[in-house]
Amino acid sequence: EAAKDAASPEKIARFNDDIARFQELRDKMAAQAAELRGSLPTMQADIDAAQAKYDEAINRVSELQAKLDMKLEELKAVEALGDEELAETIKQQIKSLRQEIVTAKARVDFCEMELREVQDRLKRQERQVNDCERAVEKYKAHTDQFTAWRDALLDNLKKAQTAYDDACKAYEEAKAAADKATSPEITQPTETTPPSNSAQPAETAQPTGSSATGKNTPPSSTKQANSSSGKQADTTAGKLANTGDAAPSAIALAGIAATGLGIATAATRRLKNSK
Repeated sequence: EAAKDAASPEKIARFNDDIARFQELRDKMAAQAAELRGSLPTMQADIDAAQAKYDEAINRVSELQAKLDMKLEELKAVEALGDEELAETIKQQIKSLRQEIVTAKARVDFCEMELREVQDRLKRQERQVNDCERAVEKYKAHTDQFTAWRDALLDNLKKAQTAYDDACKAYEEAKAAADKATSPEITQPTETTPPSNSAQPAETAQPTGSSATGKNTPPSSTKQANSSSGKQADTTAGKLANTGDAAPSAIALAGIAATGLGIATAATRRLKNSK
Protein backbone atom coordinates (compact mmCIF):
# COMPACT_ATOMS: atom_id res chain seq x y z
CA GLU A 1 0.00 0.00 0.00
CA ALA A 2 2.91 2.38 0.73
CA ALA A 3 4.45 1.66 -2.68
CA LYS A 4 1.06 2.13 -4.32
CA ASP A 5 0.64 5.50 -2.58
CA ALA A 6 4.17 6.59 -3.53
CA ALA A 7 3.56 5.63 -7.16
CA SER A 8 -0.01 6.87 -7.40
CA PRO A 9 -1.24 7.90 -10.85
CA GLU A 10 -1.30 11.55 -9.77
CA LYS A 11 2.34 11.51 -8.63
CA ILE A 12 3.48 9.61 -11.71
CA ALA A 13 1.61 12.16 -13.85
CA ARG A 14 3.46 15.01 -12.12
CA PHE A 15 6.75 13.27 -12.74
CA ASN A 16 5.83 12.85 -16.39
CA ASP A 17 4.90 16.54 -16.64
CA ASP A 18 8.23 17.60 -15.13
CA ILE A 19 10.12 15.23 -17.41
CA ALA A 20 8.29 16.59 -20.45
CA ARG A 21 8.97 20.19 -19.35
CA PHE A 22 12.68 19.55 -18.84
CA GLN A 23 12.85 17.73 -22.16
CA GLU A 24 11.18 20.67 -23.90
CA LEU A 25 13.62 23.15 -22.35
CA ARG A 26 16.52 20.91 -23.25
CA ASP A 27 15.40 20.71 -26.88
CA LYS A 28 14.88 24.48 -27.00
CA MET A 29 18.34 25.23 -25.63
CA ALA A 30 19.91 22.64 -27.92
CA ALA A 31 18.27 24.30 -30.94
CA GLN A 32 19.40 27.73 -29.78
CA ALA A 33 22.96 26.49 -29.23
CA ALA A 34 23.00 24.98 -32.71
CA GLU A 35 21.76 28.24 -34.22
CA LEU A 36 24.33 30.34 -32.39
CA ARG A 37 27.09 27.90 -33.20
CA GLY A 38 26.14 28.07 -36.86
CA SER A 39 26.92 31.80 -37.04
CA LEU A 40 30.36 31.45 -35.48
CA PRO A 41 32.17 30.85 -38.79
CA THR A 42 30.64 34.01 -40.27
CA MET A 43 31.68 36.02 -37.25
CA GLN A 44 35.17 34.62 -37.46
CA ALA A 45 35.27 35.71 -41.11
CA ASP A 46 34.24 39.21 -40.01
CA ILE A 47 37.12 39.23 -37.56
CA ASP A 48 39.53 38.18 -40.25
CA ALA A 49 38.27 40.99 -42.52
CA ALA A 50 38.52 43.57 -39.74
CA GLN A 51 42.00 42.35 -38.93
CA ALA A 52 42.99 42.81 -42.60
CA LYS A 53 41.64 46.37 -42.62
CA TYR A 54 43.50 47.16 -39.44
CA ASP A 55 46.73 45.77 -40.81
CA GLU A 56 46.23 47.77 -44.01
CA ALA A 57 45.68 50.96 -42.04
CA ILE A 58 48.83 50.34 -40.02
CA ASN A 59 50.80 49.76 -43.19
CA ARG A 60 49.40 52.98 -44.69
CA VAL A 61 50.60 54.97 -41.71
CA SER A 62 54.00 53.36 -41.97
CA GLU A 63 54.25 54.21 -45.67
CA LEU A 64 53.23 57.82 -45.11
CA GLN A 65 55.65 58.13 -42.23
CA ALA A 66 58.44 56.83 -44.45
CA LYS A 67 57.59 59.40 -47.13
CA LEU A 68 57.49 62.15 -44.53
CA ASP A 69 60.92 61.18 -43.28
CA MET A 70 62.27 61.31 -46.83
CA LYS A 71 60.76 64.74 -47.43
CA LEU A 72 62.25 66.05 -44.23
CA GLU A 73 65.70 64.89 -45.29
CA GLU A 74 65.14 66.38 -48.73
CA LEU A 75 64.06 69.67 -47.19
CA LYS A 76 67.27 69.84 -45.22
CA ALA A 77 69.31 69.29 -48.35
CA VAL A 78 67.41 71.93 -50.36
CA GLU A 79 67.66 74.49 -47.57
CA ALA A 80 71.38 73.83 -47.46
CA LEU A 81 71.59 74.66 -51.14
CA GLY A 82 69.58 77.85 -50.60
CA ASP A 83 66.85 76.96 -53.08
CA GLU A 84 63.95 78.64 -51.33
CA GLU A 85 61.33 77.94 -54.02
CA LEU A 86 62.03 74.21 -54.00
CA ALA A 87 62.17 74.27 -50.24
CA GLU A 88 58.71 75.84 -50.10
CA THR A 89 57.35 73.12 -52.39
CA ILE A 90 58.82 70.40 -50.19
CA LYS A 91 57.34 72.05 -47.13
CA GLN A 92 53.87 71.87 -48.73
CA GLN A 93 54.40 68.19 -49.49
CA ILE A 94 55.50 67.56 -45.91
CA LYS A 95 52.39 69.32 -44.63
CA SER A 96 50.20 67.19 -46.89
CA LEU A 97 51.95 64.01 -45.76
CA ARG A 98 51.43 64.91 -42.14
CA GLN A 99 47.70 65.42 -42.79
CA GLU A 100 47.52 62.06 -44.54
CA ILE A 101 49.33 60.46 -41.64
CA VAL A 102 46.79 61.92 -39.23
CA THR A 103 43.97 60.61 -41.38
CA ALA A 104 45.70 57.20 -41.67
CA LYS A 105 46.16 57.02 -37.93
CA ALA A 106 42.49 57.83 -37.47
CA ARG A 107 41.78 55.02 -39.89
CA VAL A 108 43.94 52.75 -37.79
CA ASP A 109 42.00 53.69 -34.67
CA PHE A 110 38.71 53.05 -36.44
CA CYS A 111 39.85 49.69 -37.79
CA GLU A 112 41.16 48.73 -34.38
CA MET A 113 37.84 49.62 -32.76
CA GLU A 114 35.97 47.68 -35.44
CA LEU A 115 38.26 44.68 -34.93
CA ARG A 116 37.74 44.71 -31.18
CA GLU A 117 34.00 45.00 -31.69
CA VAL A 118 33.76 41.92 -33.91
CA GLN A 119 36.11 40.06 -31.60
CA ASP A 120 33.95 40.90 -28.60
CA ARG A 121 30.87 39.91 -30.57
CA LEU A 122 32.42 36.54 -31.33
CA LYS A 123 33.38 36.02 -27.69
CA ARG A 124 29.84 36.85 -26.56
CA GLN A 125 28.46 34.46 -29.13
CA GLU A 126 30.78 31.71 -27.95
CA ARG A 127 29.77 32.36 -24.33
CA GLN A 128 26.12 32.12 -25.34
CA VAL A 129 26.81 28.84 -27.11
CA ASN A 130 28.57 27.52 -24.00
CA ASP A 131 25.71 28.71 -21.79
CA CYS A 132 23.18 26.97 -24.01
CA GLU A 133 25.22 23.78 -24.03
CA ARG A 134 25.51 23.87 -20.22
CA ALA A 135 21.76 24.44 -20.03
CA VAL A 136 21.25 21.43 -22.30
CA GLU A 137 23.36 19.30 -19.96
CA LYS A 138 21.54 20.68 -16.91
CA TYR A 139 18.08 19.95 -18.30
CA LYS A 140 19.28 16.54 -19.46
CA ALA A 141 20.48 15.79 -15.92
CA HIS A 142 17.10 16.92 -14.52
CA THR A 143 15.30 14.76 -17.07
CA ASP A 144 17.42 11.72 -16.24
CA GLN A 145 17.03 12.30 -12.49
CA PHE A 146 13.25 12.64 -12.60
CA THR A 147 13.02 9.67 -14.96
CA ALA A 148 15.11 7.59 -12.55
CA TRP A 149 12.89 8.63 -9.62
CA ARG A 150 9.75 7.76 -11.54
CA ASP A 151 11.11 4.42 -12.73
CA ALA A 152 12.28 3.59 -9.19
CA LEU A 153 8.79 4.21 -7.81
CA LEU A 154 7.23 2.08 -10.54
CA ASP A 155 9.82 -0.66 -9.97
CA ASN A 156 9.16 -0.63 -6.22
CA LEU A 157 5.44 -0.85 -6.92
CA LYS A 158 6.00 -3.82 -9.21
CA LYS A 159 8.16 -5.59 -6.62
CA ALA A 160 5.66 -4.85 -3.86
CA GLN A 161 2.80 -6.17 -6.01
CA THR A 162 4.77 -9.35 -6.74
CA ALA A 163 5.56 -9.83 -3.04
CA TYR A 164 1.91 -9.24 -2.17
CA ASP A 165 0.74 -11.77 -4.76
CA ASP A 166 3.27 -14.33 -3.49
CA ALA A 167 2.13 -13.74 0.09
CA CYS A 168 -1.52 -14.19 -0.89
CA LYS A 169 -0.68 -17.41 -2.73
CA ALA A 170 1.30 -18.73 0.23
CA TYR A 171 -1.56 -17.82 2.56
CA GLU A 172 -4.11 -19.65 0.42
CA GLU A 173 -1.88 -22.73 0.22
CA ALA A 174 -1.27 -22.71 3.98
CA LYS A 175 -4.98 -22.24 4.69
CA ALA A 176 -5.91 -25.11 2.38
CA ALA A 177 -3.33 -27.35 4.06
CA ALA A 178 -4.62 -26.38 7.52
CA ASP A 179 -8.23 -27.05 6.52
CA LYS A 180 -7.27 -30.43 5.12
CA ALA A 181 -5.35 -31.32 8.27
CA THR A 182 -8.20 -30.41 10.65
CA SER A 183 -11.05 -32.03 8.66
CA PRO A 184 -12.03 -35.63 9.87
CA GLU A 185 -11.22 -38.31 7.35
CA ILE A 186 -14.15 -40.72 6.84
CA THR A 187 -12.91 -44.22 5.98
CA GLN A 188 -15.23 -47.01 4.88
CA PRO A 189 -14.63 -50.36 6.66
CA THR A 190 -13.36 -53.01 4.31
CA GLU A 191 -14.87 -56.45 4.36
CA THR A 192 -12.39 -59.24 4.82
CA THR A 193 -12.83 -62.75 3.56
CA PRO A 194 -11.40 -65.73 5.25
CA PRO A 195 -8.19 -66.86 3.66
CA SER A 196 -8.86 -69.38 0.93
CA ASN A 197 -5.71 -71.29 1.71
CA SER A 198 -6.35 -71.68 5.43
CA ALA A 199 -4.54 -74.69 6.62
CA GLN A 200 -6.85 -77.44 7.81
CA PRO A 201 -5.89 -78.98 11.12
CA ALA A 202 -3.97 -82.14 10.66
CA GLU A 203 -5.68 -85.41 11.52
CA THR A 204 -4.72 -86.55 14.93
CA ALA A 205 -3.20 -90.00 14.97
CA GLN A 206 -5.51 -92.83 15.90
CA PRO A 207 -5.17 -93.75 19.51
CA THR A 208 -3.37 -97.01 20.08
CA GLY A 209 -5.10 -99.76 22.05
CA SER A 210 -4.17 -100.66 25.54
CA SER A 211 -1.97 -103.68 25.87
CA ALA A 212 -4.22 -105.02 28.59
CA THR A 213 -7.68 -104.48 27.20
CA GLY A 214 -7.05 -103.81 23.50
CA LYS A 215 -9.51 -100.89 23.51
CA ASN A 216 -9.01 -97.31 22.59
CA THR A 217 -8.93 -94.62 25.25
CA PRO A 218 -10.83 -91.73 23.69
CA PRO A 219 -11.62 -89.82 26.84
CA SER A 220 -8.00 -88.94 27.49
CA SER A 221 -7.38 -88.11 23.82
CA THR A 222 -10.44 -85.90 23.73
CA LYS A 223 -9.37 -84.06 26.81
CA GLN A 224 -5.89 -83.65 25.40
CA ALA A 225 -7.25 -82.27 22.13
CA ASN A 226 -9.56 -79.88 23.89
CA SER A 227 -6.78 -78.79 26.15
CA SER A 228 -4.47 -78.27 23.18
CA SER A 229 -7.08 -76.28 21.30
CA GLY A 230 -7.71 -74.09 24.30
CA LYS A 231 -4.02 -73.47 24.77
CA GLN A 232 -3.52 -72.71 21.09
CA ALA A 233 -6.43 -70.28 21.05
CA ASP A 234 -5.20 -68.64 24.21
CA THR A 235 -1.70 -68.37 22.79
CA THR A 236 -2.91 -66.78 19.55
CA ALA A 237 -5.14 -64.36 21.39
CA GLY A 238 -2.29 -63.55 23.72
CA LYS A 239 0.01 -62.78 20.80
CA LEU A 240 -2.59 -60.45 19.37
CA ALA A 241 -3.04 -58.80 22.71
CA ASN A 242 0.70 -58.35 23.08
CA THR A 243 0.90 -56.47 19.77
CA GLY A 244 -0.92 -53.54 21.36
CA ASP A 245 -3.61 -53.47 18.65
CA ALA A 246 -6.88 -52.27 20.09
CA ALA A 247 -8.87 -53.95 17.33
CA PRO A 248 -7.36 -57.17 15.83
CA SER A 249 -7.68 -57.36 12.08
CA ALA A 250 -10.44 -59.46 10.56
CA ILE A 251 -7.87 -61.76 8.97
CA ALA A 252 -6.32 -62.55 12.35
CA LEU A 253 -9.74 -63.27 13.90
CA ALA A 254 -10.66 -65.48 10.97
CA GLY A 255 -7.44 -67.43 11.46
CA ILE A 256 -8.25 -68.00 15.12
CA ALA A 257 -11.77 -69.20 14.27
CA ALA A 258 -10.47 -71.57 11.60
CA THR A 259 -7.95 -73.07 14.01
CA GLY A 260 -10.58 -73.66 16.67
CA LEU A 261 -12.97 -75.22 14.14
CA GLY A 262 -10.30 -77.63 12.94
CA ILE A 263 -9.47 -78.76 16.45
CA ALA A 264 -13.14 -79.31 17.30
CA THR A 265 -13.63 -81.41 14.16
CA ALA A 266 -10.68 -83.61 15.01
CA ALA A 267 -12.01 -84.24 18.51
CA THR A 268 -15.42 -85.23 17.15
CA ARG A 269 -13.83 -87.75 14.82
CA ARG A 270 -11.92 -89.30 17.68
CA LEU A 271 -15.11 -89.72 19.71
CA LYS A 272 -16.81 -91.45 16.82
CA ASN A 273 -13.90 -93.77 16.30
CA SER A 274 -13.81 -94.66 19.96
CA LYS A 275 -17.40 -95.71 19.87
